[in-house]
Amino acid sequence: MLEELKKRVYEANILLPKHGLVTFTWGNVSEIDRNSNLFVIKPSGVEYEKLTPEMMVVVDMDGNVVEGDLKPSSDMPTHLELYKAFEKIGGVVHTHSTYATSWAQSGRGIPCYGTTHADYIYGPVPCAPCLSKKEIEEDYEKNTGLLIVKEFKNYDYEAVPAVLCKNHGPFTWGKDALEAVHNAVVLEEVAKMALFTEQINKNVLPAPQFLQDKHYHRKHGENAYYGQD
Repeated sequence: MLEELKKRVYEANILLPKHGLVTFTWGNVSEIDRNSNLFVIKPSGVEYEKLTPEMMVVVDMDGNVVEGDLKPSSDMPTHLELYKAFEKIGGVVHTHSTYATSWAQSGRGIPCYGTTHADYIYGPVPCAPCLSKKEIEEDYEKNTGLLIVKEFKNYDYEAVPAVLCKNHGPFTWGKDALEAVHNAVVLEEVAKMALFTEQINKNVLPAPQFLQDKHYHRKHGENAYYGQD
């Protein structure tokens, strides 16, 4: 079942350690097939060097495993809530990458200080607040997804394909698993740049809005002109 999708999700997961986004098993990638309303996700706690496409777990939109001998990632319910709420996304990534997680642990969103950030993310990366004690105890992973969805009532999830969860870490998404991984790499780089920028100039301000607009819209939307047709 969904053998090609399993292969893509496996390959996307393998990119996380390749890009230095995970230590040990601290991350996961999934991708959804909207036609069947099934998604494929990394199995829980399996080391990346031991993964195979056959180990990927197929899950339905009720969170039930429909194929696979292993348990899905413990973050599966978070992915599920994002797929339910954000109908145009096809892939989700969660990591504990160093720089993005440092911003999350600090409880701060990442301001847009320059064009590298603006090329991919339109405005600041938001930081969702910490869950309550009750939310954590009752249904932690599902409530994490619901928290992100609530946070994005104020954002365009396509223009801002990333979020930080306070005291936890980042989630990113995209049209498929590979784009979600790409956005995770971008997020980690802009998190690093923002940290260094504030260290160099503690009074730094976000990039002018007109500059952010120019760089985002030259890559995205109907008037985009960056790259080849």
